[in-house]
Amino acid sequence: MSGRGAFARGSLAGSIAAVSTRALASGALLPIPTGFEFVDDGGVRFFVRVLANLKRKSDQRSAQQRSAAAGRPVNPFLPYEEALFVADVSETHVAILNKFNVVDQHLLIVTREFEEQRSLLTPRDFAAWWRCMSEYESLGFYNGGTEAGASQPHKHLQLVPLPLAPQGPPVPIAPLLSEVRVTAGSGTIPGFDFVHSFARLGAAADENGAAREAFERYVELLGRVGLRPPSGRGADLQSGPYCLLATRAWLLLVPRSREFFGSISINALGFAGALLVRSEEDLRALRAAGPFTALRETALPS
Repeated sequence: MSGRGAFARGSLAGSIAAVSTRALASGALLPIPTGFEFVDDGGVRFFVRVLANLKRKSDQRSAQQRSAAAGRPVNPFLPYEEALFVADVSETHVAILNKFNVVDQHLLIVTREFEEQRSLLTPRDFAAWWRCMSEYESLGFYNGGTEAGASQPHKHLQLVPLPLAPQGPPVPIAPLLSEVRVTAGSGTIPGFDFVHSFARLGAAADENGAAREAFERYVELLGRVGLRPPSGRGADLQSGPYCLLATRAWLLLVPRSREFFGSISINALGFAGALLVRSEEDLRALRAAGPFTALRETALPS
């Protein structure tokens, strides 16, 4: 851990706001402007952001791909930009701002040493995630592999503040969650007609216990959707791509078949009911097909 020490309890939200203000002023933080629309489908009012300018992020990703092809891979997390640093989280994880953010105060919880994004999550990952999540109302998500929407190979968990949309429930899929019937620790969501598994949380009395409970449920969910759970021998690589969504109250795990529906990239937030499109043309295509079609075709058939 760096000499700064881990953040004090109750200070993270204020640190995120202060660092965001400074990073915006210095030009280190480069938000991508968006508009938004709502698209109703299957009992969910999907929140769809329409991106005004993806050029900067696309240019960065293209540059990283060229460098990797030339044998000079670029890792923006090692080292991370000091201007984006928010807090030391643990001996193994640090919190930084997402440089090209679409959502305000989008936090990345990054391993200090390189670990593959395709490696299964560990108890240390969940301890760091829950330490941050316990600070304010937020939605955690993890894109396990490129087919799941991951744009960087260095392991990073993500956290965005709630609510996700300016209207409606904090998480757009919330109307469906009240209908979930959990048996033997997990269940499925009505209307999610693709492979997935859902678990409720909340039995633990403290943050450390909550992180342990969440990790145990994560292991169970992997097995229930046919993915190999951790073996206990270290940083195992996942047996298939998946998206994971997390709040302090529940987990949702969805195996993935591919990243794109047409030209629309779908990451874990899509399964929370929040989508991103690059153009009005993509928005029209999404409206015509329906958001659940986009999710279904990038997940695995039931």
